Amino acid sequence: MRVLVVEDEEFLAEMVAEGLRRDALAVDVAHDGRTALDRLLLGDYDVLVLDRDLPGLHGDEVCRQVVEARLLTRVLMLTAAGSIRERVEGLGLGADDYLAKPFAYEELLARVLALGRRARPALPPIIERSGLTLDTARRQAFRDGRYLALSRKEFGVLEVLMRSEGAVVSGDDLIDRVWEENTSYRTNAVRVTLSKLRAKLGEPSVIDTVPGHGYRIGGAR
Repeated sequence: MRVLVVEDEEFLAEMVAEGLRRDALAVDVAHDGRTALDRLLLGDYDVLVLDRDLPGLHGDEVCRQVVEARLLTRVLMLTAAGSIRERVEGLGLGADDYLAKPFAYEELLARVLALGRRARPALPPIIERSGLTLDTARRQAFRDGRYLALSRKEFGVLEVLMRSEGAVVSGDDLIDRVWEENTSYRTNAVRVTLSKLRAKLGEPSVIDTVPGHGYRIGGAR
């Protein structure tokens, strides 16, 4: 799942971003509305965590333009404006959810994950395929009942492949869905992560390589 955090308080933005990254999400950060909108129109984000009171282009306008552009990105407004009237206004702009500051990180994570499941065609929080079970809410993975101790990137790659329901996913698509924009080793990241993931999944191999095209979850059990 790919998330854009837009918050002008840099410490808070990085705190939220690092927390989400630890929970296996790919996260980019913007500190103003114009930069955020540029990234949203060029990128492919599942969830936007949007501070309402942004410098430059206001958060309300960012939300309006996301809706007008018919982006699939779900919007979670994260702001100090916490009155009932202000919450209703935020939802009226097209936001999918609203969370007032101060907030508990656990609640933020739960809301982001719930919105992420709605950003594409709806899927249940537990995904099962080829003997694999992925609990996206608890961030846990199993193969034939055996717990898999996956890193956040390994979990992210496996989630993208399982959500594709057997379709081929290119290396570029995996990078876009799992890695942040400023990752310096993106060219080798997919190969290295898939090698480690395959080792943890064990035999028989369940991830197929389709030469010249990408990767998919096969039918092996």
